[in-house]
Amino acid sequence: MAKQPMLKFVQIERDMPEKRAADARRTDFHEIYAEFANEKAKEQASRCSQCGVPYCQSHCPLHNNIPDWLRLTATGRLEEAYEVSQATNTFPEICGRICPQDRLCEGNCVIEQSGHGTVTIGAVEKYITDTAWENGWVKPIDPAHERTESVGIIGAGPGGLAAADMLRQAGVQVTIYDRYDRAGGLLTYGIPGFKLEKDVVMRRNELLAAGGVNFVMDCNVGEDISFEEIRAKHEAVIIATGVYKSRDLEMPGSGARGIVRALDFLTASNRKSFGDAVEEYDNGTLSAEGKRVVVIGGGDTAMDCVRTAIREGAASVKCLYRRDRANMPGSQREVQNAEEEGVVFEWLCAPKGFTDEGGRVAGVLVQKMRLGPPDVTGRQAPEVIEGADYVEGADLVIQALGFEPEDLPSLWGVDGLDVTRWGTVKAEFTTGATVLDGVYAVGDIVRGASLVVWAIRDGRDCAQAILERFAAPEAVAAE
Repeated sequence: MAKQPMLKFVQIERDMPEKRAADARRTDFHEIYAEFANEKAKEQASRCSQCGVPYCQSHCPLHNNIPDWLRLTATGRLEEAYEVSQATNTFPEICGRICPQDRLCEGNCVIEQSGHGTVTIGAVEKYITDTAWENGWVKPIDPAHERTESVGIIGAGPGGLAAADMLRQAGVQVTIYDRYDRAGGLLTYGIPGFKLEKDVVMRRNELLAAGGVNFVMDCNVGEDISFEEIRAKHEAVIIATGVYKSRDLEMPGSGARGIVRALDFLTASNRKSFGDAVEEYDNGTLSAEGKRVVVIGGGDTAMDCVRTAIREGAASVKCLYRRDRANMPGSQREVQNAEEEGVVFEWLCAPKGFTDEGGRVAGVLVQKMRLGPPDVTGRQAPEVIEGADYVEGADLVIQALGFEPEDLPSLWGVDGLDVTRWGTVKAEFTTGATVLDGVYAVGDIVRGASLVVWAIRDGRDCAQAILERFAAPEAVAAE
């Protein structure tokens, strides 16, 4: 009888790839986790219980066939594991690095519920795809036949790139328009290298270009080209701009120099990692070096900011969040990594205003909070503790309070593009179709600020809807 290759979670404990020591990793922007070795990947994959109802798969926005590629990894069939992985996910090596697995697939692992520790799904996913790249299994798109239809995509973030990949595989002509000089959106300029090294994103961009995707960079829609011009060039248009408008604090002293937006801070840091000249970084405006840094916010962007500030050589880094640790929206894994690297979290603290010296920020007026009754979302609402205010000294304050959509109808001069009361584009669930014929929208510009994996899902669903639209006249003719 053949030896059972799976269900080894009873004999083998959960193990993660080795994490670099905090003192070493806090001095650079390299990824903090090492790769699994082949035998370790097999071992950890073999812990999967191959359960009849795979909650890991159902709680993955892409519904990745996780049990299948874990079994293939455990039995040494890595090329097949990669093929299964990429069949549902355009960027498995990216999701393996940045998805909050603790809230998605791993957080719903059946063996985790039984007390045995979840399968390390994300680390195995990363290992599979990195191995595929190393062995040349990842090939440029080579459609069986070219089609005449063309699609214009506005935005080169994960949603737009995912849609471009699927459309090119079907032979559709694809052109992506983006305001930045490099494709990738927040993957390139928003997420720090210690979570996602930039060569990982660049090689995927290069692969798409090699597969026939046409990139038009440094292109501002509404300025360099109009939305109507793009519509005239293509049979369909996908809006995949993401949400980049930062939420700012409006309170006493908020106009002081040294109070900056999270995305500006992260973009400057990422540009420096590419070797770009960044004036605001070089003159100290967007650099944390030697400064007392206070980050306001509790999401994943705040975690990116505090850990970036540490690496830039900040004198101290503190994070203010108005709720407690248990109610923090950011990844608990990221909080732990940040604490290891020297970040101090001030829970149940909210800004009330800012002090300044000569127009430059000198401190944050902090009011202490306590958790009161639940709000409309079910979370306990923070309440101010009167008389407990204090001043937290600061030379650089980073606002990481989330993002809102830009006013696209006004910005682009588009009539008839419906938006919600939050400013997001109204689009059909699953297809992404808007009220404008042939115009679709995907990702954060529809959902609001969300996860990369959801943008990929939206891009793929939208591409499928467009392909069905293109096939419809042929189907009618055949009848």
